[in-house]
Amino acid sequence: MADVVRNKQVIFKDYINGYPKTSDMLLTSDATVCLELPNNNNDGPLVLTKNLYLSCDPYMRNRMNKSMEGSYIDSFTPGSPVIGYGVSRVLDSSHPDFKKGDLIWGLINWEEYSLIKDTSSLIKIQHTDVPLSYYTGILGMPGMTAYVGFHKICSPKKGDTIFVSAASGAVGQLVGQFAKLYGCYVVGSAGSQEKVDLLKNKFGFDEAFNYKEEQDLDSALKRYVPNGIDIYFENVGGKMLEEVLRNMRLNGRVAVCGMISQYNLDQPEGIRNLFLLVMKRIRMEGFIVFDSYHLYPKFLEMILPLIHEGKITYVEDTVEGLEHGPAALVGLFSGKNVGKQLVVVAHE
Repeated sequence: MADVVRNKQVIFKDYINGYPKTSDMLLTSDATVCLELPNNNNDGPLVLTKNLYLSCDPYMRNRMNKSMEGSYIDSFTPGSPVIGYGVSRVLDSSHPDFKKGDLIWGLINWEEYSLIKDTSSLIKIQHTDVPLSYYTGILGMPGMTAYVGFHKICSPKKGDTIFVSAASGAVGQLVGQFAKLYGCYVVGSAGSQEKVDLLKNKFGFDEAFNYKEEQDLDSALKRYVPNGIDIYFENVGGKMLEEVLRNMRLNGRVAVCGMISQYNLDQPEGIRNLFLLVMKRIRMEGFIVFDSYHLYPKFLEMILPLIHEGKITYVEDTVEGLEHGPAALVGLFSGKNVGKQLVVVAHE
């Protein structure tokens, strides 16, 4: 008879307004799970996993709201586990693409064990000569986001000047390094001196500044990019976007990846100078990485040699234990993380 065990979970309590709190999520051990699939089921192919790493990502804040018209992803269900990207080992499977012992990454519940019915997001891990945690970041959704945003949306040219906001985060640190490898001049902003030093000394940014210490963002940008910006990789929105548009060059490109400054506001801030898009012939384009997962094999061909040759680096901010997951997720919105925030559920 298969073992039935308690399954620790992080439950989303209810829709919220403003900044998320750890109390908006509840750690429970009420659920149980059978560590073997039934011989007969009518639910279609199933995958049973032991979860190893969970990814904390800013987009998860929007899933704590009631569904918005036009949203690309469903809201969390109150009373059910938080959902996010993670890395898991397959314990049992009735799906032809996955077998016992396989390592996978994709969307999973925040829990110790998951019984996955919708396997459409799952990707089998073929390369295990890198840390498995990388599949929450550089080799997972954030890495693909940086790759698609920079190479596909930004249309970079050698010698371009690129500005990256939230530059030390999971995506920004990679965009800056991709741009340097491409021959661009790279400037980033972050929220502490520690992060600024990281950008310049570890990730190779040409310049970086702490936006929290700048009274006038327009003046700061004029100091650090005096000749203007060709490419802006947008992670922040609000006042930062408004001031960057003042400093864009003719025919500039803005890749809109996220707007973390707006996620916790009851009323999003307006941008007062959008006519600059016309005057400066700027192309501003939003993108969702889900649309480009067909490029994942091509992305791996590019990124894996760079990792192995030490030409690109990645910084992770790791917490141990599912019970620390809510605080780690909430900490994203006050800048507590340094690098990619992830949660270790279990070690190999």
